[in-house]
Amino acid sequence: MAEPRALRWPIGLLLLASCTGQFGDLPANGDDDGDGEATAPLCDAIEPGESPLRRMTRVEYDNTIFDLLGDDSRPARGFVPEEESLGFNNQAAALVVSPLLAEQYMTAAEGIAARAVGKLLGGAPACREAAAGAACRGEIAALVASLGKRAFRRPLADDEIAEFAALFDRGLDLGETPDDASTGLALVVQAMLQSPHFLYRVEFGMPDPAEGDVVPLTSYEIASRLSYLLWGTMPDDALFAAAEQGALGTGAEIEAQARRMLADPRAREAVKNFHRQWLGLSKIDEIAAGGRDPELYPEYRDELLPLFQTETEAFLDHAIFEEDASVSTLFTASYSMMNRELAELYGVKGPKGEAFERVELDPSQRAGFLTHAGLLSLYAKPNRSSPVHRGRFVRQSLLCQIPPPPPDVVPEPPMVDRTKTTREQFSQHVSDPGCRSCHTLLDPIGFGFEHYDALGRWRDAENGIPVDASGELTQTDTDGPFDGAVELAHRLAESEQVRACVVKQWFRFGYGRAEQREDACSLSQATQAFEASRYNIRALLVALTQTDAFRYRRAIYVGGDVGGDAGSRAADDTGSAAEGAPGGEP
Repeated sequence: MAEPRALRWPIGLLLLASCTGQFGDLPANGDDDGDGEATAPLCDAIEPGESPLRRMTRVEYDNTIFDLLGDDSRPARGFVPEEESLGFNNQAAALVVSPLLAEQYMTAAEGIAARAVGKLLGGAPACREAAAGAACRGEIAALVASLGKRAFRRPLADDEIAEFAALFDRGLDLGETPDDASTGLALVVQAMLQSPHFLYRVEFGMPDPAEGDVVPLTSYEIASRLSYLLWGTMPDDALFAAAEQGALGTGAEIEAQARRMLADPRAREAVKNFHRQWLGLSKIDEIAAGGRDPELYPEYRDELLPLFQTETEAFLDHAIFEEDASVSTLFTASYSMMNRELAELYGVKGPKGEAFERVELDPSQRAGFLTHAGLLSLYAKPNRSSPVHRGRFVRQSLLCQIPPPPPDVVPEPPMVDRTKTTREQFSQHVSDPGCRSCHTLLDPIGFGFEHYDALGRWRDAENGIPVDASGELTQTDTDGPFDGAVELAHRLAESEQVRACVVKQWFRFGYGRAEQREDACSLSQATQAFEASRYNIRALLVALTQTDAFRYRRAIYVGGDVGGDAGSRAADDTGSAAEGAPGGEP
């Protein structure tokens, strides 16, 4: 089956291209039949759900520029930050392009092109001598085809090559000297880097449907989905070769590539990026804004914050890629990764230098990432622990439950009273009717962390009073009282609700959008494979490449009468991004 030539957008549509989807988090429980009981999906048809246009994030942009041109200047660090949705910064619905960002794309493209031209011209030696000659024309056409295929992650059509070659010709008159090939080639590179086909993953699928109005993605589109899911960058040579051979059309072919890619160091960076956002690790440096009360926490210094983040990232990396860990291990492991300075803060022996190494911890005091100093500090206050923030983190990030919104008038938190424990001071939340509905869901979980102060250090007493770290889980599949965060971590490790939340969070991050009713079968496919692997994280990543949502999309119709509701579904996939585009579609 021949793969179609992609349709092309004019560059002027760039500012419209990311206005798609809806903002806001979804309820914790997705599908039910109205009586509160979840219903299992039938999965008797291919149901891909939405396929929104996905713009590169800043990290993806810098990674792609490096892999495409060897440019390590990382210009996207100066771009305006992405808006977050669902806790992630790669959600298609939130990745709008402001006029400022469009200008930053232009400036970055000019600088990147200027740095790349010299090396690129090495592949067009005839252009150095006679840029207007026929030999140069042939070399430029070949260069455009080669570079364009990698930049757009698909082969260029003949008319696209001709347009870029014509742009090269126009640039010959703009250089400092006649027939300046470097200026013409720089214009070509700038245009490619500002094209929606570079900045977005533009997908149309195969011309022939698999069933109804559902089409398989092309091999080149699958290659891009694989590379940006597992590496956060463009496909490598092996993926391009597989795409060219049409060898990404079956689940087995896709799985083989996914397993190969997970053995590459770039997969570790992509997994690290997920955890930075899911757990909030990227926000640990924000603790510096408020710091810690120097009278209560004289040991605190801003230099600890990168160590906090590195600990959790190194632990997760070691567990997932060195020990092939399950979700349970992430919650229950009685070891972490520390250097000498961090070990001193924890009060443990082991590391002698600056390098992070595995450190065994007291299993009665520490269990997995949930008891790491960085997360405990992040979800704390400058002058005390915070049962509310710690409880919210567990409820929202680990159980995928959205607590009710706070009242219009939020009461002031209790003043610090050094004659009472934090637990005693926060007892007002239970007695205040305006606070009770929300805090009965949060505080009983957060109180389980009271053995850890605002720096994440273990304590048996607070203000001379023994710590009460008893807590309770409600509205979960592991309801009941627990004593301390270690017991809580072990309880969460066995929770089907937590495991489902992990799948859901990876779905959101990996697919760049919220899950919807149409995704029930894709979530079920991933969950079943996850369960069969005994909840292995790498197996989950492979499973995400096997779903309907990953391999298919609704057909795109351009102009004419599409007929039926298939056309309306196709239009829904592109949302308001398509307004103003030919036929209402890209």
